[in-house]
Amino acid sequence: MLYLRHQFVLLALALLSTTSHSAEPSVRKVRDVVIYADPLFHSAFPSVVQRPDGELLVAFRRAPNRLALGEGHNNHVDPNSYLMGVRSRDGGVTWTPTPELIYAHPFGGSQDPGLLQLRDGTLLCTSYGWTFVRPDGVPKLKAPVHENYPGSIFNGGYYLRSTDGGKQWSAPLYPLHIEPEILLTPYGKPLPAYNRGALTEGKDGRIFWVVAACDSIQPSKMSTHLLISSDHGLSWQYSCPVAGDAKVSFNETSVYETPRGDIIAFLRSEKYEDQACMARSIDGGKSFQPWQGMGFQGHPLHALRLPDNRVLLTYGYRHKPLGIRARILNAECTDFATAPEIVLRDDGGTTDLGYPWSVVLDAHHVLVTYYFNVPGGLQHVAGTILEIR
Repeated sequence: MLYLRHQFVLLALALLSTTSHSAEPSVRKVRDVVIYADPLFHSAFPSVVQRPDGELLVAFRRAPNRLALGEGHNNHVDPNSYLMGVRSRDGGVTWTPTPELIYAHPFGGSQDPGLLQLRDGTLLCTSYGWTFVRPDGVPKLKAPVHENYPGSIFNGGYYLRSTDGGKQWSAPLYPLHIEPEILLTPYGKPLPAYNRGALTEGKDGRIFWVVAACDSIQPSKMSTHLLISSDHGLSWQYSCPVAGDAKVSFNETSVYETPRGDIIAFLRSEKYEDQACMARSIDGGKSFQPWQGMGFQGHPLHALRLPDNRVLLTYGYRHKPLGIRARILNAECTDFATAPEIVLRDDGGTTDLGYPWSVVLDAHHVLVTYYFNVPGGLQHVAGTILEIR
């Protein structure tokens, strides 16, 4: 009996050792790639999906390079900011040199295209935009509006749908206005819901989208809220608050569903020392537990399920050394405080970089897309191919 007990203990220790060893991620950088660069344009904020035939589609925001026109700097808000796309058929190594136009909004510049591919192949692309108003018109707008740079007025969110792999896109669809949002469009209408970050299709077919709302002007503060679509993104319903605070602001958010069914919002924070934050729902998106800091800096975040159910969490790092970083979490994302940090890039030139978005290429390879610049270089869309075991 003692012998059998001894053998059982040895077997248990061996299993624990194997489990511990296999849980340690092995990550190797295969290569960095340039996805799109043109000296005439400031290119940023990519998202990526892999089509059923293996083709990769990257959407990004492109605007004229104002430095080339003699201006002093580039803004993230521009009247000629359009949604563009490029494709790759060799696993992200090479890309179509001439981008295709996804959408140019008739009332101003567009920002941050966020791609989601549904299980039936439908593509959604979320965005939001700015309308440029001349100085004599700004004081006449119905308040409150948000003016980013002089004359650039926020006009809220919209999204597009495609059923042919992004060759053709629908006219813009506008999500509902949510009650916590106090801002108006430049036309004096309630602002449509908006946010930058990944949506997700749950295992029951519902789509989850965490949107932001300006809920206070003095002081300026934002909160986040969950929208749910049960009809493949044709319409949306408000579900519940995700994260709000009397002092801390939350905005750019990616949402992720774990194998157990928890809904996790990975939040960008403001006025919280640039700390990454998260909030978790354990009831299918009916409510969220109190938000919490994750114990490290970086924003915004993107969560990708790996083939073995671990989660690749990527984020921009706008502290020296500037670049892109990642962590590999367990399937339920409970080890975020102890998961080792992985440096993908540390050669950035200015803080105008980041916003990673990842996609699985095959059983052991991932493409992480982001926008980047090197010292003396212009912002462009880049990527890193990783081997993960």
